[in-house]
Amino acid sequence: MRETRGISMKLDMGRAWNSATAMLAANKSMIAVVAGVFFFLPYLALSLLLPQTMAAAQPGDDPEQILAALTAMYSTYWWAFLLVSVAQIIGMLAILVLMSDRSRPTVGEALSRGAKGFLPYFLSQMLAIFGLMVVLGIPIGIASAAGAPAIVALLALIAAVIGVYVMVKFSLAAPVVAAEGLMNPVAILRRSWALTKGNSLRIFGFFLLLFIAIMVVTAVVTMVLGVLFAAIGGQVELIGNGVVSSLVNAVFLLIFYAALTAVHRQLGGPTTSEVSETFE
Repeated sequence: MRETRGISMKLDMGRAWNSATAMLAANKSMIAVVAGVFFFLPYLALSLLLPQTMAAAQPGDDPEQILAALTAMYSTYWWAFLLVSVAQIIGMLAILVLMSDRSRPTVGEALSRGAKGFLPYFLSQMLAIFGLMVVLGIPIGIASAAGAPAIVALLALIAAVIGVYVMVKFSLAAPVVAAEGLMNPVAILRRSWALTKGNSLRIFGFFLLLFIAIMVVTAVVTMVLGVLFAAIGGQVELIGNGVVSSLVNAVFLLIFYAALTAVHRQLGGPTTSEVSETFE
């Protein structure tokens, strides 16, 4: 049984990007269907159904007014955000299955596996968040209760750094569920931690560069089209901005998920034998 690659292999960013774009091109028709149903349409529905509430929380408004508007929005439409969140997690896992499984599963099979992996993935994320809250929140709470603002600020800075580090370490949890089929929340986190060993800084840099590049392109596209729609005004502006923002959101997620799959494939690979070696 061969050695787990996640322990010794260094991430090649160029190779990861090439692999990500290749996977997007090879599976474009199937992932477009899933992205349209689980990312584009829900985001568009929210942007069209909640425009007045969102408009009440624009930058420059009174902070209390913004907080009140956001609180009212989430209190009223919590169920919609919950449904969208569940749908997007299932859609994410389904897309990761489509891009990582070389046996070429159908969209239905990918969605079935995504639905099956929803709860294990969700629990793994809740476990990670709870652990961070306990480890980082308690010291900050004690310092705050003791009336030591300088210590609170220092601990908050340290907590932010640790939070980013842990986020990187657990960033491969979704590909682990989708590609390897792990269903134990603890095992999912352990596997992601093992795969990222020795590559945390490279992975952070890769995702940071990817995020910056996408944000620059997104800003240009939305600005240009936003000016065009604003000139037309009315419902065209509302619908046009909603469609553009929803499309940009879907494309961003697809690129990010392809990058996740590429990093996972390079560091760990999709085979069952490699998965079992992690726990030996």
